Amino acid sequence: MAIVSVDINKNEIVRPVANFPPSLWGDVFNSFTMDIQLSDMYTEEIRVLKEEARNMLISRDSKLSEKLVLVDTLERLGLSYHFENEIQEQLTLAFNGHLELEPEENDDLFIISLQFRLLRQHALDAPSSVFERFVENNGEFKKSLVSDDDVKGLLSLYEASYLRRTDEEILDKAFSFSKAHLEFVASNLPESPLKKHVSRALYQSYVRGIPRVETHLFISLYEEFESKNESLLRLAKLDFNLLQMQHKLELSEVTRWWKEVDLISKLSFARDRAVECYFWSVGVYSEPQYGIARIMLAKTICMISVIDDTFDAYGTIDELTVFNDAVQKWDISEIDRLPEYMQILYRVLLDLYESFDAELSPKGRSYAVHHAKEGMQQIVGSYYTEAKWFIKGHLPTFDEYMSVAKITSTYYVLTTTSLIGMDNATSQVFDWLLSKPKIVEANVTICRVVDDVATYEVEKGRGQEATGIDCYMKEHGLSTEVTMDLFYEMAENAWKELNEGLMDNSVTMEMLMRIYNFARLIDVTYNHSGDGYTHPEKLLKPSIVALLVDSFEV
Repeated sequence: MAIVSVDINKNEIVRPVANFPPSLWGDVFNSFTMDIQLSDMYTEEIRVLKEEARNMLISRDSKLSEKLVLVDTLERLGLSYHFENEIQEQLTLAFNGHLELEPEENDDLFIISLQFRLLRQHALDAPSSVFERFVENNGEFKKSLVSDDDVKGLLSLYEASYLRRTDEEILDKAFSFSKAHLEFVASNLPESPLKKHVSRALYQSYVRGIPRVETHLFISLYEEFESKNESLLRLAKLDFNLLQMQHKLELSEVTRWWKEVDLISKLSFARDRAVECYFWSVGVYSEPQYGIARIMLAKTICMISVIDDTFDAYGTIDELTVFNDAVQKWDISEIDRLPEYMQILYRVLLDLYESFDAELSPKGRSYAVHHAKEGMQQIVGSYYTEAKWFIKGHLPTFDEYMSVAKITSTYYVLTTTSLIGMDNATSQVFDWLLSKPKIVEANVTICRVVDDVATYEVEKGRGQEATGIDCYMKEHGLSTEVTMDLFYEMAENAWKELNEGLMDNSVTMEMLMRIYNFARLIDVTYNHSGDGYTHPEKLLKPSIVALLVDSFEV
């Protein structure tokens, strides 16, 4: 919360000056017109190329290892959403032993690691014991695996190790072993697609990367592969460009709405991040069928961002008390109690959820908006609790802090909101969410502790004492550095629980992947302890340009 004072002589509230960087984008995305002729041309060629790819995937003439490489290629090229049933069928056949590797491939580190990763990513419970064949009697991985001839094998093992779960020591060792040796060989590799692949993997884990960002990078890399399939490459480029047109159209709707509500000119203390908010929604789901869901989620993130800044960087405790009370009552008649700047915010907030209900009630899905609204009320109430801590100088216990800060991480309300525009998210799915299953709790924990480390210095600069780092340090008598290391360890343990959560069959994989993708967004946005949302220039801008500005030449 901001340090707000009162000038007694003038009887005026002296507020801090917000120091957030302005939007990077201006009016770049405010308008976009779909080229229908080009879109139709792409769609027709994609239809033909998809059938070629489907035939390759279901061919009975291919070995299992070839199918695994093809599945991996389709997923990295961003094409797997066209073939979800076929891919699941092929992997299930492999998992059940109906498709088997050739005898000589059972000791192939690349193939064994690839099969393991793909199975786990598709909720097929591949055992980590498959890696025991690569381990010495002393429990360490064989040094013979480190070879200039099998860097691909090490890379495959490294990527597979990111699917590790709690108490899987062999995969913890696989991660340390492969990472150390990849870092050693990376600088000595000749310039090649493999070197670029290794460098990217070490900078940003593929498993934890934003799928659409990884797709853009891989299409460019795949073009350099000697073994590339020209048909798949062209399909990937056409599909990327076509889907990008849809994303640009949606983004223009979000930015026009943002300009119309005009919050930033009226609330100049807040971050202007509509484009980044839409980028986040693409990170959660990029596929064409989720257009309405993306727009709803992006608008919600915009609102939460401004509310967060109101609590953190501008409002007085008296103003925040009235605002919280109004949000809990959720009644437009409360608006006259609010200061003028909050009236603007309150009206836009209620109007937004009214528009959601107008969109969803004809489908019989008003219950989804009800859950999203409750999530918004919960987060505002928790922002208010944190504000009171600040005013009173109260340093809570770490458990007390986490009970509130997990809510203000935004990930409970955003997870709920991400599902409201998805027709398959039934009332039972929202009931499951409210039960706080393991995958949801792990996701929220990752967001909270990684954010706490990344924003610690900024929070301290605002005079904030009740940070997660401070609460933990005081309770356990530790230094800042040691505490931050422990927070990263908490995040790693939560990733293991997140991987376990993919096996939850209470809901479909379609729902589980929304949650998993939120965790991926945190890993990318706060990569190397930076805050890419507040300061998007370095971390997020290149990805936004790649996904929403630059298209592939075809």
